[in-house]
Amino acid sequence: MKKVFTTGQVAKICKVAPRTVSKWFDSGRLKGYRIPGSQDRRIPREQLIRFLKEHGMPLGELEEEEWHKVLLIGTEKLFNDRIKELLPEDEDYKFQYANSGFEAGMLAGNFQPDTIIIDLGLGRSEAIQIVARLRADETHTGTLIVGLASEDEAAPEQLAQYGFNDAFKKPFDVALLGEKIRAIADAKRDD
Repeated sequence: MKKVFTTGQVAKICKVAPRTVSKWFDSGRLKGYRIPGSQDRRIPREQLIRFLKEHGMPLGELEEEEWHKVLLIGTEKLFNDRIKELLPEDEDYKFQYANSGFEAGMLAGNFQPDTIIIDLGLGRSEAIQIVARLRADETHTGTLIVGLASEDEAAPEQLAQYGFNDAFKKPFDVALLGEKIRAIADAKRDD
């Protein structure tokens, strides 16, 4: 669960311009703090929720933060069905699907996934480029990124050097991956 927001992130939640959020902050209506030695503002989650409630604004994606969001990139329907069976949406999991690097970039920005699963069958170099772009964005530094490597992948553990947290070599037991994601989701909920 995100504990501190930038003015840009607050603007997206409130569906206003970042400048509007800066004015709320500068006038003292929205409480937060400045980064020392910088003009950057940060708004703690509890202050943002208080502000939204005081002004009758919807909580939007703050309500959705309880979900563990999973972005599946280039994965096959059979895999998607099985992982959704293991991590049902009625148990606080939410899924989005992308079939290309472009689509993945768009969804990652809007969906803000907690876990991203990339099938390297999409293309090894494309998968590595997707991960590089995600890791370059500070909002995805804590995101779990798992690669699904093909049978002929010589050393799937080497994917870590490209920013993957883990790799599963096909064929593998999808239940093991599901257990790993569930454990991470449970740990986040306990924070």
